[in-house]
Amino acid sequence: MRTARCTSYGPPGGIEIAETDDLTPGPGEVLVEVHAAAVNYPDVLVAADRYQISAPLPFTPGSEFAGVVAARGAGVSGPPEGTAVAGAVFTGAFAEQVVAPVAALRPIPDGLDMVHAAAFHVTYQTAYHALVTVGGATAGEWAAVLGAAGGVGSAAVDVATRLGVRVVAAASSKERLDVALGLGAERGIDYTKEELKVRVRELTGGGGAHLVIDPVGGDHAEAAFRALCRGGRFVTVGYADGRIPRIPLNLVLLKNATVRGFEARMMREEAPEAVAAAQRALAAMVRDGMRPLVSRVHPLSEVASALTAVAERRTTGKVVLDMTRT
Repeated sequence: MRTARCTSYGPPGGIEIAETDDLTPGPGEVLVEVHAAAVNYPDVLVAADRYQISAPLPFTPGSEFAGVVAARGAGVSGPPEGTAVAGAVFTGAFAEQVVAPVAALRPIPDGLDMVHAAAFHVTYQTAYHALVTVGGATAGEWAAVLGAAGGVGSAAVDVATRLGVRVVAAASSKERLDVALGLGAERGIDYTKEELKVRVRELTGGGGAHLVIDPVGGDHAEAAFRALCRGGRFVTVGYADGRIPRIPLNLVLLKNATVRGFEARMMREEAPEAVAAAQRALAAMVRDGMRPLVSRVHPLSEVASALTAVAERRTTGKVVLDMTRT
């Protein structure tokens, strides 16, 4: 099979395509013929050995995929061979085959093709949990979403507006803000030109945001935190900026604010009932017409350039590798 291979840590340009033996599922595992795999910013960090968990070399990068069950390992009773599934693994998705624990697989919501299914699971689950499970968002509240045109950010805008949450989108250009406004955000802030703290307060009527969703980090995190209303909630999701923020605890005290984090792997292990509830809610939204924003589709041979574009934040929504393209 064809697979992307990372043989040394570093920038995405060092990832190459190789021919390797077909995979065999072990006990409790499922072999999936991958049709599409989404490119996420953590894939860039894993390739550079800058993620919280290190992947031993050599490895196949990629976490999010959609495809068809090809074989089942010992002890696995379902899903049957030929079933369309989506799933997530730590590494291994950027290949024509992936082996995953059966618990890591999910049915594809009706209405999604393989490309959109690959782009859906991780970012939309992250967005929903950050907003609802962790963030406690309710209809009528104001949520400030940073990186609002990126993968998680655009999903957060999409889900929030469908829940009746009013969104102030923050992004790095007018073009990227237009993407967020097209997904339902009521207001937009270009944080390369406008003061985030001041503008969030102005655009929410002076009181500030009830909730901040931050997949960006860096200097914008503290500014967004300062834009919270008293008793507001700040959810940290990731650090696309490349810098982990340091928010002074006295601000948390003075605002009587809550700071929480969201990490998908731990949510699956610690709160399976919340994961199931999110899946039901998101499936209903898909039935109502929700689709992930996919801005680029590449063949597997262009994996290095796809990862580079994501690393340099030159994309909007999701970038997907289509294994059926050459």
